[in-house]
Amino acid sequence: MRRRPEILAPAGDLDSMKAALASGADAIYFGLDEGFNARARAENFSLARLPETLAMVHRAGARAYLTLNTLVFEPELPVVEDILRRVAAAGVDALIVQDPAVALVARAVCPQMEVHASTQMTISSAEGARFARGLGATRVVVPRELSVAEIARLASETDIELEVFIHGALCMSWSGQCLTSEAWGGRSANRGQCAQSCRLPYDLVVDGETKDLGDVRYLLSPKDLAGVMAVPKLVEVGVHSLKIEGRQKGPQYVATAVRGYRRWVDGVAAGQGDTGALRKDLADMTLSYSRGFSHGFFAGSDHQTLVEGRFPKHRGAFLGVVESVHGRDVRVVEDPKGRPWTGGLGADSRAGAPQGKVSSPLETEAPVAAELSPRPGMGVVFDDGHPEDKHEAGGPLFRVERKGHGWVLGFGNPGPDMSRIAVGQRVWVTSDPALVKQTEELLAQGEPEGRVPLTLTVSGAAGTSLVVTGTARGGHVATASSTTPLAQARAGGLDAALLKDKLAALGGTPFHLAELELSGLSPGMHLPVSELKALRRSLVTELTESVSRGLARTVRESSVLDEVRGSARARVVARSVVEGARLLPLCRTDDQLEAVIAAGMPEVELDWMELVGLQRAVERAKAAGLKVTIATVRVQKPGEEGYDARIAKLKPDAVLARHWGAMMHFLERPFAPDETRPALHGDFSLNVTNSVTALHLLGLGLDTLTFAHDLDAVQLGAMLEHLPAERFAVTVHHHISTFHTEHCVYSHTLSHGRDYRSCGRPCEKHRLSLRDHKGLEHPVVVDVGCRNTVFNAQAQSAASLVPSLLTRGVRRFRVEFVRESREEATRVLGAYQELLAGRISPAETVRRAAVHEQFGVTKGTMKVLNPTFTVQR
Repeated sequence: MRRRPEILAPAGDLDSMKAALASGADAIYFGLDEGFNARARAENFSLARLPETLAMVHRAGARAYLTLNTLVFEPELPVVEDILRRVAAAGVDALIVQDPAVALVARAVCPQMEVHASTQMTISSAEGARFARGLGATRVVVPRELSVAEIARLASETDIELEVFIHGALCMSWSGQCLTSEAWGGRSANRGQCAQSCRLPYDLVVDGETKDLGDVRYLLSPKDLAGVMAVPKLVEVGVHSLKIEGRQKGPQYVATAVRGYRRWVDGVAAGQGDTGALRKDLADMTLSYSRGFSHGFFAGSDHQTLVEGRFPKHRGAFLGVVESVHGRDVRVVEDPKGRPWTGGLGADSRAGAPQGKVSSPLETEAPVAAELSPRPGMGVVFDDGHPEDKHEAGGPLFRVERKGHGWVLGFGNPGPDMSRIAVGQRVWVTSDPALVKQTEELLAQGEPEGRVPLTLTVSGAAGTSLVVTGTARGGHVATASSTTPLAQARAGGLDAALLKDKLAALGGTPFHLAELELSGLSPGMHLPVSELKALRRSLVTELTESVSRGLARTVRESSVLDEVRGSARARVVARSVVEGARLLPLCRTDDQLEAVIAAGMPEVELDWMELVGLQRAVERAKAAGLKVTIATVRVQKPGEEGYDARIAKLKPDAVLARHWGAMMHFLERPFAPDETRPALHGDFSLNVTNSVTALHLLGLGLDTLTFAHDLDAVQLGAMLEHLPAERFAVTVHHHISTFHTEHCVYSHTLSHGRDYRSCGRPCEKHRLSLRDHKGLEHPVVVDVGCRNTVFNAQAQSAASLVPSLLTRGVRRFRVEFVRESREEATRVLGAYQELLAGRISPAETVRRAAVHEQFGVTKGTMKVLNPTFTVQR
């Protein structure tokens, strides 16, 4: 039997946690009411009651992972340290973290507590995994964007544990790289306050004209992930954990998902998966919550199936389309074109299946729909193309009759407004009261029993006590000795059968007997049965208390923050600093580069996102006497290390590292004795929001860092109290990159292609923007990996902060361009040059820079208490 990966279940509240444990979860992940978790809107758990919560998890034979997976601001570091100390003492098995500072402080507070690098940390390559390992992480939660083949490659290149999301909602943006909530709503996804901008409707603007897509309006709302087809390969690869998303969903969702994957994973690991049971389990999951299921990215990119585009919320199971309406009866017929997703259990009838699709070991043609025949009591909804309507037509079924290739659905009162039901509407089964009842019964059962394996070792001789040692999984050991000495038995005496009968009667306890060892027990010994029972009770009591507490660990009581900062600061190598303020223009087009050259800038940052023409741009800039910094791609998957090698071959003066893999690549890269090592700058996407993280990165060898866009003026100022300000850059003018997504909007909307091999590359012929409900048009730009970045329509300015930042010692001020023309770039550069020279005010800078902006300039993420300019629109 192959090693079975753990099933890791979400728990947003106590009932969901109980449902997960009762359904067979190996581990639970959850957050605290006190914050610092990426699901702040979930009910979460109290720190004060954490010991009893963990005891319940441990008694069920499961592990408890605490999500401290947000960025931490400078003033919050002491609060986080206190939380870490308390959760370590309470017995948390592992932390899931985004901010490197949390990992570093956790390691200092309690070295025995595991640290797992959250998917929010964007560790997407073996080089990035080495960075996580340096933080003390033992596991990486891989991005949802990796295919099975890429996960397999990553597993072959690192020995760190891999955790893979197998089921649930898909984020449209790479986790940790989504700034929509911060840019548009002032509530950061990196702080657990995702506003779900991907679930909003957008109009598609192609070359300045609105393209009619019919009822497809939710262009960034992906279907949910159901990765059953990937499980066999992931088991073969040896991933350590299969993770179910859903801390904001209820116990029914958790129970159906855990139960289904528990059964399927166990079967696959044993080489005998039950496909019939899986189809039923998938049906239950669909009715519990589904926006429509897909394989996600497990089979590689498939830009035609990831996004449905017609709805952003729970739809359940597709049944068919309305053929006719008679009174309160609706005739629904199956729609072969809209055949439900089969979860990898059946052949895909659509032409042109995605290349590189992971093959399923299952050959059955039976679709999931076979398990979803409607029954009275089930809820249905009629899709009229307006999913934003909170009162869509629908209701419970009163009567169901099978008719040929369809059904007659009978409704009563309460029921749908029949006048709103029309021929051609799609029909979805949304709920099943049987699942509700099943979940209620599950929760009523109390704590699971017999989940913790127990080994008993028995020894003793005549005239001495019988000694029983119990060793529970996790290294918990207890020993009990009889008060009555052993005596020679008149009959058979203590043998394995008798001892197993009396010592292994473990009903009503967390334990089950895994092994009984008679080690050093003299044959033919006698002991009263009452003594055996007393030994069992003593062992169970002591082991239950030990298991409930979790593993023993050492927790530092004194503060470690100064020690951690000091250790990192000692490794920071001094760098020569250019005197005076410097404007850092970041260009993405030849016209913008020409504007920089004409403005007499001493250096330029080149972000040629598709890398096409980059060499020519480097040569042009160097010929003009500029120092050249080349920006890496935003993220990098296994097998894409060549992007960094291409940059190195161009011999830039500096590299702007945008992901951990690129940072490690250039830190570790060997250079010839006669070769100049480029300076290495960390960009905003490294999400540096506190001094502990910043000093650690400078200590690794970075020359400078860019402050994260999640910071406001006060938080940035608090960081500078502990940092060499001249080693940091502030982005003072830019269109913030909101989404960075593996999904290609160009391919999805302007072609029938599934990936770059079949899409026809419409990105080379057209310019796309997404228009939101406010009328703002957000540019969509493609990079070399066919990933899309959606930039904010409005430019953001931190001009008002420049005088105070200069006083604090900051010398590097970045201005970024996206689609600005040469004239527009010239105007913006001129305004900020004048500001840094002290010749114009921040307010005048914004006025001049905003002249070209269709939608105006905002303060954006760099909020200030006393703004010196008025937000324009």
